[in-house]
Amino acid sequence: MIRMNDLIRKKRDGLALGADEIRDMIASYTCGDIPDYQMSAMMMAIYFNGMNRDETLALTLAMRDSGDTLDLSGISGIKVDKHSTGGVGDKTSIALAPLVAAAGAKVAKMSGRGLGHTGGTIDKLECFPGFSTELSEKAFIDQVNKTGLAIMGQTKDLAPADKKLYALRDVTATVEQISLIASSVMSKKLACGADGIVLDVKCGSGAFMKDISSARALAREMTEIGKGAGKKMRALITDMDEPLGYAVGNILEVKEAIETLKGKGPEDFTKLCLLLGSRMLMLSGICDDEDKASELLMKKIEDGSALEKLADFVKAQGGDERYVYEPDRFKEAEKVTELKAWDNGYIEKIICDEAGFSSMLLGAGRAKKEDKIDSCAGIVFEKKKGDEVKTGDVIARLYHGSAVGAGASLARLKAAVTIGTDKVPDKKILIDEIE
Repeated sequence: MIRMNDLIRKKRDGLALGADEIRDMIASYTCGDIPDYQMSAMMMAIYFNGMNRDETLALTLAMRDSGDTLDLSGISGIKVDKHSTGGVGDKTSIALAPLVAAAGAKVAKMSGRGLGHTGGTIDKLECFPGFSTELSEKAFIDQVNKTGLAIMGQTKDLAPADKKLYALRDVTATVEQISLIASSVMSKKLACGADGIVLDVKCGSGAFMKDISSARALAREMTEIGKGAGKKMRALITDMDEPLGYAVGNILEVKEAIETLKGKGPEDFTKLCLLLGSRMLMLSGICDDEDKASELLMKKIEDGSALEKLADFVKAQGGDERYVYEPDRFKEAEKVTELKAWDNGYIEKIICDEAGFSSMLLGAGRAKKEDKIDSCAGIVFEKKKGDEVKTGDVIARLYHGSAVGAGASLARLKAAVTIGTDKVPDKKILIDEIE
């Protein structure tokens, strides 16, 4: 039996914990043998003194092994997954997963719901009537073998230690520590069983990591964890200083993802899908360089097979695939409120997380886990950074039901937008890459 006070003292004094000590500590905390007050002290000691790479890997594996893990050995070929650290308008999985599967990769993915200013893949997929992410492990494996793609919701028994630790960190001001963030993300990714993982680490005002140095540190930490666990890893640091694409909100984002698979999507979103998709194909062994991979992905968009793969995927998980080909079938919001330009000039800035919170006020997101989402609600931007506007031009349209929240949302979004006199230079979607 471990003596928790000895481990706390050890970490408080700046010493490294052994892998066995970390494993026993996490197992004891998960089953309730270690009280919250002692684990809170440990989290604070880690926050101030950090963890080395061996400790971080040991913590990640201990959290992974605290619950169920998926055995994907029944899927032929190399299985790939993608993880985003979250942002505003990030509907990437909806377009990316079928695009990569259409190119021949096996995409076995587990996703979650949205909370706060960031959206969730599961909420968006459930906009398709009948769609279900509650799959047994056998059904999940069978579907990937058959269609090349399956996405299921996170089970309550996946990395339960992480759920307990994150709740504790949230109320003890220890969330921001890099090793704790990285181990939290990667414990769930490793439990999902993919052979290769592409990480999309967001950076900017709409991301958890606001500056490039923090984003690089997190990307490197997660990449090293994956490599230490025997996984093929790539990490891209991408821009989240303004919403991705034009649409923010569940049905609105699904429609934009569908348009992207038709070759009519926003330039920044299409570029991101090609960047991430090419790395997934390279990890899968399908292509050996980025240019060939991007060409193959564009071909799958142009010949319609990527859109067809999305329809097959939706149908396989109980959804109505007609909505893929006829997106006008989706419900529409009852009301539309416009944000109009109050001056002449150029859009200089859109504070991204504020745009996300504005969408949440309309009903498109959750402030608390138990909140219900209005799938029709959200924002569609007509203008983004660098675009010229004249007084009265529509900058964005807010879609909502009742008037409750619309006024506050409009005011918050207006405060997030800056109109300046000079055109700002274009910003590349890819900031950096960690191999």
